[in-house]
Amino acid sequence: MKKLILSFVIALTSFAAAQAQSGLGIRGGANFSNLSGDLKEESRYENKVGFHGGLTYNIPVVGDFFSVQPELLYSNKGFKYQDSEIPLPLGGTLRREGNMNYNYLELPVLARIKAGPIYFEAGPQASYLLSVNNNIKEYMNGERTSSATTEMDKSDLKDFEFGYAAGIGITSGMLSLGVRYNGSVTDFMDKSSSDYFEDENFTDARHSTILLTLGLNFSASR
Repeated sequence: MKKLILSFVIALTSFAAAQAQSGLGIRGGANFSNLSGDLKEESRYENKVGFHGGLTYNIPVVGDFFSVQPELLYSNKGFKYQDSEIPLPLGGTLRREGNMNYNYLELPVLARIKAGPIYFEAGPQASYLLSVNNNIKEYMNGERTSSATTEMDKSDLKDFEFGYAAGIGITSGMLSLGVRYNGSVTDFMDKSSSDYFEDENFTDARHSTILLTLGLNFSASR
């Protein structure tokens, strides 16, 4: 009985110590995103620059070596259209460029291994689609003449996306700087939609994103 009580006290003490070391943090940075999967005319879709930001919570499991870190992030990803140029009847050129933006609330749960200042991370990720918009800019003879952002109906898209994240980075005190890849194992469209893709079949398309991310862990200052 004494051994059982002693084991319980040790386990409780270890849990309390781990919770005391657990830390809330913030994270933000740049996204470099595009589409992957079975795409038609893949060259039409180029990398787009977006952003991410949100909260992190690091939970130590084995000292400073191994931890679990859930995060709640807002993430802007999608793709950039290939630029199109139209010759004008009276001379000059009309150039059109645009981005398709998919705005997600993302929940990665990452296992992290720390070796000195270097860390490795990997784990599953669930994402919820908040909104979609299409941004188009037009230039005449090199000068921008119009810019418009249109909110799109997301009824043809799946609300939830499931995928994975893996990355590497370095830490110094409260700060961390890392590179992470987010991939999806589910397609983001429910069916083909001419509203988005001019009769292209995107039912097998998935998001693919590289993150350059800066983190701040408040517990590291304790």
